[in-house]
Amino acid sequence: MWKNRNVWIILGGEFIAGLGLWIGIIGNLEFMQQYVPSDFHKSLILFTGLLAGVLVGPLAGRMIDSYSKKKVLLYAGLGRTFSVCFMFLAIQYGEIMWMVMFMIALQLSAAFYFPALQSVIPLVVKDKQLLQMNGIHMNVSTVARVLGTAVAGAMLVVMSLNSLYLFSMIAYALLFLSTFLLTIEEEPKEIVVDKSSKKKSGFTDVLPILKGLPIVMTVLVLTCVPLLFIGGINLMVINISEIQNDPTIKGWLYAAEGICFMLGTFLVKRISEGRDEIKLMFFFAFIIAISELVLFFADIKIMALLSFGLLGIGLGCFFPIAATIFQTKIPKEFHGRFFSFRNMLDRVLFQIVLLGTGLFLDTIGLQKMALVFGSLSLLLVLVLTVKYTKTPIIENTSIQSERL
Repeated sequence: MWKNRNVWIILGGEFIAGLGLWIGIIGNLEFMQQYVPSDFHKSLILFTGLLAGVLVGPLAGRMIDSYSKKKVLLYAGLGRTFSVCFMFLAIQYGEIMWMVMFMIALQLSAAFYFPALQSVIPLVVKDKQLLQMNGIHMNVSTVARVLGTAVAGAMLVVMSLNSLYLFSMIAYALLFLSTFLLTIEEEPKEIVVDKSSKKKSGFTDVLPILKGLPIVMTVLVLTCVPLLFIGGINLMVINISEIQNDPTIKGWLYAAEGICFMLGTFLVKRISEGRDEIKLMFFFAFIIAISELVLFFADIKIMALLSFGLLGIGLGCFFPIAATIFQTKIPKEFHGRFFSFRNMLDRVLFQIVLLGTGLFLDTIGLQKMALVFGSLSLLLVLVLTVKYTKTPIIENTSIQSERL
């Protein structure tokens, strides 16, 4: 795998873009802290961008399966690069509306980019290498996140917000240029064969596949557990910083989660060998639920760090297994539509969690909210575990035979 030129291009591009992304996110948090006092209003701003990504999801799925995935990545990368211009205007005029435009443009680009990337990975590595590739890819993005947040924190001390976003824009531009170097063997074909089927071709094609693969449906539902935490994680980080009256804790929390995430991705390949993947996902979802409950003690620095550390280990093991199941069980000709469908589901849940987080932080506070979210996560894990124990998931081989 390491002799594969495409692997290095994908990982190198992810690292550079990840630095830009997280430097930009720290800039977003700083900008909102200056201009938006309410946590609920902060969540509404983030909600607007996510909503735009959901609305364009069906179109993204059809285009990824119909046209060259490399071209989709290029256009999405170009859109992401120029979206930063809106933040320069927001800083210049001190108006939230420009930031809303930035969030919309950024999320529209992401709605095309990330499903396309998930569809490209199975085309550049073998199936037996997917778990390792997914783990390493997530590891690289985590290293970029840790470094990006640390660099952004240091830059804020000596530089302006404009400098942060300029660095972010340069990183996106480098990702765009590196995409040209990808060599992907694919045969673009239209998924629509006639006008009568044109309107129906899309996510409706994915639903029969999901019904025939109970393991995929179970993993999709189980993914709700980590999303309950990470959907509002930026608002939680801001709130913990305010509770402890320590602005430096933001960087420590991201670092704790990121380092433990990397530890999880290193361990997951060894842990998963010869074991039931679904049972492992139940276990790691349980760890994530516990990490939410630990946030009840968010006023204690060590407990807040412990919560984010447990979250990192859980996510580092959970997501590589989930990504590998999706990439291997879903037929490749449906990857674009499936990953766009999944991306849309994630964004819908993100919106609900984001708005709920903002509302709860303004009403009941972080600690009581942690009990609510943690209890819901534990209940979901328990229900799915009991269901799986009574009726073990048997993979529908008819779907797999279509791939051969």
